[in-house]
Amino acid sequence: MLRGVNAINLDTKGRMAMPTRYREQLQESCDGQMVVTVDRDRHLLLYPLPEWERVERKLLELPSQNPAVARLKRLLMGHATDCEFDGSGRILLPPKLREFAEIEKKIVMIGQGNKFEIWDEGRWDALCDAYLGDDDEGIDLSVLDNLSL
Repeated sequence: MLRGVNAINLDTKGRMAMPTRYREQLQESCDGQMVVTVDRDRHLLLYPLPEWERVERKLLELPSQNPAVARLKRLLMGHATDCEFDGSGRILLPPKLREFAEIEKKIVMIGQGNKFEIWDEGRWDALCDAYLGDDDEGIDLSVLDNLSL
């Protein structure tokens, strides 16, 4: 399970050091092979390869004739890039993907169970502030009714 929030600095080549607490798990589950792609909210998604392959199969099953599906496939699959840990446990985030997500040096990596989200630190902090300021008006929270936290 990929969980937690991590502040990370990219090096000058755009590589991020995978936090140590995830390395062994990712080595065992995917031999350090990952896929990074973009998401609609201008951040990156980092998947262990087996998980990405499941997502990719689901995307391929969707009807490309639907314009929204076609756009989503172009975005996610079109930007999907294989990557793997180097000898120091780092992953290169490709320049085009960093540009898309407006990532420069400071990033935040958030575990989402089966994947990580990677955000520019300033954009993530602003998003969190906005979430905390929201009054949830107009948002259907009924899906959370059975969730006891």
